[in-house]
Amino acid sequence: MVERKLLVLFGSQTGTAQDTAERIGREAKRRHFQCRVEALDSYDVANLINELLVVFVCATTGQGDPPDNMKMFWRFLFRKNLPPGSLCQLDYAVLGLGDSSYPKFNFVAKKLHKRVLQLGGNPLLPVALGDDQHDLGPDAVVDPWLLALWDKILALYPLPPGLEIISPDVRLPSKYTLHYLAEDPLHPDGGLLQPTAPRAVPSELHPFAARVVSNQRVTAESHFQDVRLIEFDVTGSGITFSAGDVVMIQPQNCPEDVQQFCQLLRLDPDRHFVLKPTEPGTSLPALLPQPCTIRHLVTHYLDISCVPRRSFFELLSYFSTNELEREKLQEFSSAQGQEELYSYCNRPRRTTLEALWDFPHTTCAIPPEYLLDLIPRIRPRAFSIASSMLAHPDRIQILMAVVRYKTRLSKPRRGLCSTWLASLNPEQGDVRVPLWVKKGGMKFPADPDTPVIMIGPGTGVAPFRAAIQERVAQGCRGNCLFFGCRQKSKDFYCQAEWEELVTKGFLTLFTAFSRDQEEKVYVQHRIQENRRLVWELLSSRSAHVYLAG
Repeated sequence: MVERKLLVLFGSQTGTAQDTAERIGREAKRRHFQCRVEALDSYDVANLINELLVVFVCATTGQGDPPDNMKMFWRFLFRKNLPPGSLCQLDYAVLGLGDSSYPKFNFVAKKLHKRVLQLGGNPLLPVALGDDQHDLGPDAVVDPWLLALWDKILALYPLPPGLEIISPDVRLPSKYTLHYLAEDPLHPDGGLLQPTAPRAVPSELHPFAARVVSNQRVTAESHFQDVRLIEFDVTGSGITFSAGDVVMIQPQNCPEDVQQFCQLLRLDPDRHFVLKPTEPGTSLPALLPQPCTIRHLVTHYLDISCVPRRSFFELLSYFSTNELEREKLQEFSSAQGQEELYSYCNRPRRTTLEALWDFPHTTCAIPPEYLLDLIPRIRPRAFSIASSMLAHPDRIQILMAVVRYKTRLSKPRRGLCSTWLASLNPEQGDVRVPLWVKKGGMKFPADPDTPVIMIGPGTGVAPFRAAIQERVAQGCRGNCLFFGCRQKSKDFYCQAEWEELVTKGFLTLFTAFSRDQEEKVYVQHRIQENRRLVWELLSSRSAHVYLAG
């Protein structure tokens, strides 16, 4: 008999594609398939020629780019030397997640579908194009597409005799089992924040624990927005970068939220545990130490401040001992309840922790081993590097707006990473932040004589500060910056630095302070006023234009 094996491969930037891939994995288990769910770049792509059944779930990011965790796979798949029939034994389906407000809507999914077809693959269904802009989100496309997919797959791989599809009323086993240790281990977890001797260039799996050197507010105290210039010391990390690159920072939950979460779930934060995979072949979470404390798990790993997804309410409903709570959870996880869920969760940006508060009977019944199925891991945040190594060796600076806004909920919404970073005070001792550097999308000209026109309103000026510092250190004078903010006296970031460079002849600066006069003035007005200069730089001197904001 043919083995009933399914491989689900995902490329995910924000976690939606991973969440959908894991949903397909659960549905496969209910249909008695042996199923693996993996990120595309964690999978050995050379094995693809041996696979018989694969579902690809992939998001499209930016201007039609593949997510970070499928970039290597993408490069391999589009190699010119791959033989046309190499995937002729593969039955496959592609589910795309995108946003139709972007010109390259679901570009990655469409291109992947076409490429696998070129290599001889047999598509089970047309590519699914999930759309964030739809009233019901991507599920409006995903739900009916999955029903059709299972019809196709079960026609090829019928259920073994005597087996039925496991009912949706039955809870599937957790991905890991959690075993509490009788006594504390000798080496308590220091986790991410121990400065380690770097073995290789820092990366997501091996971040560098950088010391915070300074954390300075650069907006006036009376200004509505708190913007910080934060400096990190990366001495000895092996990190190198150039203007336009990005620093990735791994944030953590605040102690108050961690304490609340542990109280709600009746967990002892200081208990140690080890995880074991429920099924052979499942790898353990790479970023969790073994053994680990509950406090470390909740502080560094579980994203209790994210807006919960539909799958969260679905799994939560299985633990509910309270009929009213269970009915509400089932409604939120049904196709019909998606508008209601959007109003409850997405519109007011309600967090996972707040949702757990609303279902107290269910929350205190959550078995700890299900926490890793229920709550996604905290994702790293990307910041444009706002300094140059040539001006500040062994340092990385970022210009960061602290995210804080109101919704209909009484408590203001706060950005997890920016609130945490803003709270760090280097004067209180050795404060460290796990980070690594990634290539950015901006490349500045190698030829020092090529002028550069940079348009950077607000914190969008960050990568241009790095570029200007770098170019000034190399003696380049053709630097033209259009900077915009609200008021000269309140949020004119790096004013003294720019003015000094203007005086020295390294910078041409145009400013637009939108609220300093009756008529609002923005950077586009300044560009229009200086159109002759801009045109001259473009037409006669082949200037490069950059825009960030």
